[in-house]
Amino acid sequence: MKVFHTLNKVTSHASRFLATRRQRNFIDHHATELFHAPTGEDRYKVAVYFADEMINAYQIRQWYEPMKRLAEFLPIVVIVRRPDTALALREECPLPVHYAPSIEDVERLVDSQDLRLVFYVNQNVSNFQMMRFNEPDHVFICHGESEKAYMWSNQLKAYDYVFTAGRAAQDRLALHLRNFETQKRTRLIGRPQIDVTYPAPTTLNPELPTVLYAPTWEGDRPSMKYGSVVSHGEKLVEALINDGGFNIIFRPHPRSGMSSDAYGKAVDRIRKKLETANVASGAQLIFDDSSQWGWQWSASDACITDISAAAYDFLATGKPMFVTKPVAREAMVTDSPALSKLPALSCEVAANLPSLVRGALAEENADFNEIVEYYFGDVTHGESMHRFLTESLKLVVGEIQSEKLPLRRAA
Repeated sequence: MKVFHTLNKVTSHASRFLATRRQRNFIDHHATELFHAPTGEDRYKVAVYFADEMINAYQIRQWYEPMKRLAEFLPIVVIVRRPDTALALREECPLPVHYAPSIEDVERLVDSQDLRLVFYVNQNVSNFQMMRFNEPDHVFICHGESEKAYMWSNQLKAYDYVFTAGRAAQDRLALHLRNFETQKRTRLIGRPQIDVTYPAPTTLNPELPTVLYAPTWEGDRPSMKYGSVVSHGEKLVEALINDGGFNIIFRPHPRSGMSSDAYGKAVDRIRKKLETANVASGAQLIFDDSSQWGWQWSASDACITDISAAAYDFLATGKPMFVTKPVAREAMVTDSPALSKLPALSCEVAANLPSLVRGALAEENADFNEIVEYYFGDVTHGESMHRFLTESLKLVVGEIQSEKLPLRRAA
């Protein structure tokens, strides 16, 4: 068995090596714009650094629209390190993409441009290769607001600033990080993604309420086992299907099944249940694996999700939601204000979800406004985007110059 395992690893490594060489050869001959470095006034002043593979592209996709707005004022580039990612983002990313496979390539780009600000959407170890440059401000923007332990990683100390959503994040960092000047090193920007209008790719039955089930993945370590697909998912989706009174949007995390084959198979079983039932249902039962994350918020009347960024994205809408209670004892759960006030959904009551949702839709939760303000600040349309643009421009052109720019509050 060990011999076969070793042979499979060697074969897989060889296949990846050949694929990488083919992709690099294609870039060299047919996608040379990926090496473009503008001159003069067009030189890049802002970069988004993304060294990951496309399985994690959801982390940068949610920043496309805010970065497009920022690009109205400053030249922005996305720096990537992998040829497959470069080619994929070349097709979908609305910003210029620069392929820099080696650290020498990164140095060449930095030396030729006027980079003053670099954004990071995740904690890829390769970030530190970019962060060795002293001139730009290095800013962590993450890919969502949540109570995961990831959100107070000690790695945050490495960045010049952390752009975060609101006072809740500041309090979280002050509690968990030692020797970190929270007030000085953080900038509150809300959630600019909520100020973007995302077109829905499908039409839902307007006569029925729509429930969004957006679980996170299974996690890659015991403390991150927040995923609910196995423990809750099949029961709650089956209950909603059998009830017949709800449209369903099932959006599993893109990394589902990466660490657990059983978790991936459970996602597939739910997908098949929805597809089978949708044929004869008066409701729309959707398995959503689209690249766009945002339209689901406005399309849904209620949400079930896990301890993840999805919970906090939906929280800003003020609509009813339930957060699943992890069954794994190892999962790190904090006593956060949001989790203490939002309804928790245990696996034992998952099958009762239809009645729970109807009850939540019929009553008003007075705690929502207070919690939303604590986590996101003012969520009036356009305000988060305005704060993101303002804080970004301050770092690039200075506070006085940024005040002279005509920033629109509407997204």
